[in-house]
Amino acid sequence: MELRHLRYFAVLAEELHFGRAADRLHMAQPPLSQRIRDLEREMGVRLFDRTRHRVQLTEAGALLLEYVRPVLVGVDSAREAMRRIRPGEAGVLRVGVPPDTTPVVLPTLTAGLARRVPDVLIDLHELTTDEQLSRLREGELDAGVVRHPSDTIGLESGPVARRELGVVLPADHPLAAGAGTASRTVRMRDLNGAPLVIFPRAMAPRLYDHMLTICRDEGFLPGSIRHARNPNFVQGLVLAGRGVHLNEAPGTPLPHGLVWRRLEGAPLAWLTSVVWVPSRHNETIAAFTEAVSEGLAAAGHHMEDPPASEPRVPEQPSGPPASDEAGPEHLTSGLACWNT
Repeated sequence: MELRHLRYFAVLAEELHFGRAADRLHMAQPPLSQRIRDLEREMGVRLFDRTRHRVQLTEAGALLLEYVRPVLVGVDSAREAMRRIRPGEAGVLRVGVPPDTTPVVLPTLTAGLARRVPDVLIDLHELTTDEQLSRLREGELDAGVVRHPSDTIGLESGPVARRELGVVLPADHPLAAGAGTASRTVRMRDLNGAPLVIFPRAMAPRLYDHMLTICRDEGFLPGSIRHARNPNFVQGLVLAGRGVHLNEAPGTPLPHGLVWRRLEGAPLAWLTSVVWVPSRHNETIAAFTEAVSEGLAAAGHHMEDPPASEPRVPEQPSGPPASDEAGPEHLTSGLACWNT
């Protein structure tokens, strides 16, 4: 039995309405219904009577609620006590950052936060976009630095920072001609048929699909796709001639034998922002958002206004290809197959 399932149960017992309970929990209704069924199966009793027009606690549900409420109160009290590890009102800010965050971002970010709220400790976690969104909704993070497009329904976002992407190529690749000319641009359609090295889809499904859609629309259909998340492994694959890689301009020199080239028309970019659960927003999260903007700007990102809504991405299969390499047939249905 998981603590979060008991919390879901308690909220539903208070609301007696799956839609309102899901809104309070910042989650969709079907997963909430499934978690309640899982709990009932584990307990061996029916906790709610459900009809088309109403939801009611059963006798077993009412009894369980008497035990669950003090447990949740005790857990919340313990969590708050652990967060207050300094005297007075100072606490710990739990935040997530993408695994491939440029090194210059973190010292700028932490220094900026320390200037604004010197009595707050920052607890940094290296997490993918989807891992951050899940932990935010579970109350395990206070704020996250995520890439868009992503599933931010029910969350609020700070200003969006844009960083244009280019392509990493072997130095002897035909499109890398003029190895000393960093200003040379590459048309995406000229990459058509080349293998692509990209992060696993599970790290950020909407971003993965969005990037592959742009590639397709720009005339680049990869001959195959290999998934990799470690930057050294990515660079090794490109050096070995196993594919090309789309990423921002490197902050440090690339290994010998690799070059980075701009993409003509700048069709792809990292779009990054701080997100949080609206009810948890406070001055500390506001200070963190400003500090992140400073850090991203130091790494070459340009601030934009928050988008009115996420870019539309067509529906996709729920998981990545079964193997590390996928052929171009995964792209023909609309997108499928594309870091963070």
